Amino acid sequence: MKRNKLGFYFRIYRKILAQDLKSKMSYRADFIISTIGMICTNIAGFVSFWIMFRNFPSINGWSYYEMLFLYGFSLVSITPVQCFFDNNWSLRIHVYSGDFIKYRFRPINLFFYYQSEVFDIKGLGQLAFGIGTLIYAWSQIELGFSVLLLLKMIIFLFTASLIMISLQNAAAATCFWIHNSFYLLDLVWKFKDYAKYPITIFNPVFRFIFTFLIPIGFIAYYPSLVILRPDDIPLLSWLSPLVGCLLFWLSYKFWMYGASKYSGTGS
Repeated sequence: MKRNKLGFYFRIYRKILAQDLKSKMSYRADFIISTIGMICTNIAGFVSFWIMFRNFPSINGWSYYEMLFLYGFSLVSITPVQCFFDNNWSLRIHVYSGDFIKYRFRPINLFFYYQSEVFDIKGLGQLAFGIGTLIYAWSQIELGFSVLLLLKMIIFLFTASLIMISLQNAAAATCFWIHNSFYLLDLVWKFKDYAKYPITIFNPVFRFIFTFLIPIGFIAYYPSLVILRPDDIPLLSWLSPLVGCLLFWLSYKFWMYGASKYSGTGS
């Protein structure tokens, strides 16, 4: 039964995705310009590390290539939220206008249907850049390669992505109660810029915040330690997959709770 249900949702998503991509390809100039802009932004981040490390051989014990590894790790881990959950940015508009009520009448999971309506294909450029950065840093650090190491990398990247997805889901869902929820969503999105740095460079107060209150440390720092520092892996690194899954489940429940309280009259 579950297998049939998963197959049903997969077929639905495939059809929705095809229609969304067709509509985006009808505006190719916008797609090309946006993709170039995203690539330039990522290159700027790459260059900033290069400039920084021309003056400092290391930052709090982190070398240039280790920092690049964190940067690439963060880019890859935040790609799913950009590709698959970009519609969260429009949630407040649908809620305030009353258009969100139409999603309540679909005979499928409300969260799935709403999020699947938009796929940000520009995120694939970011994914490619992030993977390239990871491979380059990996080779320079000489981490070696094994099937087990690759499997760890995939698992921790996937679960790390759930952290950013969770933060965005929760922030977006506040629009069911807060009128100016955009500022909260934008603030949470900007926090991702701190994920590319090891939290050890921050003071103890921010370390606590970025670990337990706004857990961006789990987007790159803690999970990447499993690969970068295999001889000294803290407990929080091993707990990263559990934290990611738990926060995603909580954010999903919060999002659905807000949607269940929506009456169609706006907020």
